[in-house]
Amino acid sequence: MSIKRTRQRTYSPRQRDHDPGLTSAKPAEPEKSWDELVAGQADDVFQPFSLKTRYAKGAFLAHPTFGKGIVLNAGPTVIEVMFKDGKKKLAHGMP
Repeated sequence: MSIKRTRQRTYSPRQRDHDPGLTSAKPAEPEKSWDELVAGQADDVFQPFSLKTRYAKGAFLAHPTFGKGIVLNAGPTVIEVMFKDGKKKLAHGMP
């Protein structure tokens, strides 16, 4: 006895290209460099980094190892910071 199986539906490239939900309406912005983000900021703007402190996007911080940086993205426990040497992911808001 054989079992009849249904064929899976496949989409042709033309059908996928016309689906408005699959394309982004806004083009990606070019990423700014550390110099452009931190230029002109006074030293007193940079908060000393602490694991206990919660940081928001756009906050300036001074890390003892990596130096001055700006928060690019902030999650509940992890922030992405742009330093002169590149991006780093750091923990924050720890009790």
